[in-house]
Amino acid sequence: MRRPLQLPTVVRHLRPRFRRRSKPGARPGTIVTDPNALQPTIQVFSFDANHLEEHRVDSVDELAPFLADDCMTWVDIDGLGDAKTIKKVGTLFNLHRLVLEDIVNVHQRAKMEEYEDHLFIVARMVTLDEHLETEQISLILGDKFVITFQEHPGDCLDQVRRRLRSGLGIIRQMGPDYLMYALLDAIIDGYFPVLETYGDQLNELEDQLLSRPTSSVIARIHRMRSEFFILRKSIWPHREMVNALLRESTPRIQQETRIYLRDCYDHVVQLIDLTETSREIASDLRDFNLSQISMRQNDIMKVLTVTATIFIPLNFVAALYGMNFDSSVSPWNMPELEWFYGYPFALLLMLATAVGLLMFFWYRGWLGRDPTWQRAPQRRFHRRKKLEERE
Repeated sequence: MRRPLQLPTVVRHLRPRFRRRSKPGARPGTIVTDPNALQPTIQVFSFDANHLEEHRVDSVDELAPFLADDCMTWVDIDGLGDAKTIKKVGTLFNLHRLVLEDIVNVHQRAKMEEYEDHLFIVARMVTLDEHLETEQISLILGDKFVITFQEHPGDCLDQVRRRLRSGLGIIRQMGPDYLMYALLDAIIDGYFPVLETYGDQLNELEDQLLSRPTSSVIARIHRMRSEFFILRKSIWPHREMVNALLRESTPRIQQETRIYLRDCYDHVVQLIDLTETSREIASDLRDFNLSQISMRQNDIMKVLTVTATIFIPLNFVAALYGMNFDSSVSPWNMPELEWFYGYPFALLLMLATAVGLLMFFWYRGWLGRDPTWQRAPQRRFHRRKKLEERE
């Protein structure tokens, strides 16, 4: 039986891994969680302009008192491995079943959907350790609450948490729509350090290509181009999503918050430009590496061709004088074989032939210089220019 082709580890890692767990034709709103997903952990921030309460709750039922409070609430849920917990959160906050289905199916592109009681926003966070990883984060904006769902603990939202705890800025004085903006801004700004890291790596690859190119460089460039494709695929939908938040006339987003969302939109456009530029640089480096390989091969072939071309007439001379003709039988049977200077003459003939060929190759520019016949028009141009200056 023929074994399947095994792709390299890096290539296999970058392949899209899309698995929709609900069966084709299933009822809309069917919630099927990943059996390997982490169990949910819930952290709650309840705050207003003067105070902040931070709690870690063990069950969804403990969230009910926060809804009855006049303060704003941020429910931060890490882990999507328990369908019952997610359904309870949906029931408590009156979330649409389609929203819950999109939350557990983490292949969603960035988008914004408006429902009667809430806004549903999907964004994608990015992390770069050994490999590039993107993670879906779902945000629900209600009248007095914001809910975030993410796959794993650890995110780029710690700065927002510190601002809430310290009371810096206006985040605790504004409404939940501003908190939603702050979360989106942190997610989008999290792409900049990743692209800066890739920029440093591209500079290192360029230096390595110019100084000491190795066979592993092309593999690194190919991996980076694939990761730039993932970044591009992840970033582009954010532009449409933020633009929808700016364009849609939803009463849940105040006009003052829309002004901040414009800055968020500008950051997305910058990220798109940086990603496209970096991907083009990676493509140029790949082409440059391939050109270098081709040039080295051409240089090797040129040396071998020149060497073979020089030795072809030398072999002819050696073969000519190596023929067994008897000069005593006929005066035309190579009389120079009995000449006193016949051997030095043959060596000098070979040397003159080799030197003549080398000079011809040099004149034609095949030995690392511009050919004389190509420089002639340039000399005529400069001579004409000097004559015009004299006149």
